Amino acid sequence: MKRKNKKFQKRNSNSLNKLSLFQKIDNKFQKKCPLSTKNAPLIDYKNVSLLKKYLTDNGKIVSSKISSVSFNKQKKLTKEIKKAKILGLI
Repeated sequence: MKRKNKKFQKRNSNSLNKLSLFQKIDNKFQKKCPLSTKNAPLIDYKNVSLLKKYLTDNGKIVSSKISSVSFNKQKKLTKEIKKAKILGLI
């Protein structure tokens, strides 16, 4: 029985070996933006109950990766949260 030369033996190619740092990973179970659906609540500085959902206990704004809010809605949320903080509603 001949042994195969280990130097020239092909390794099993997993999908994990091919990933690079800048390659986008396909997440099958990615959440949809809760503020972009039908009948979604309006983002407004007067809607304090909605804004408090996107704040931590310390008063920091939750990132969009955690809250699964789209980029444009996250920008609007931060603007309205800051407005509400200045006015003293939060």
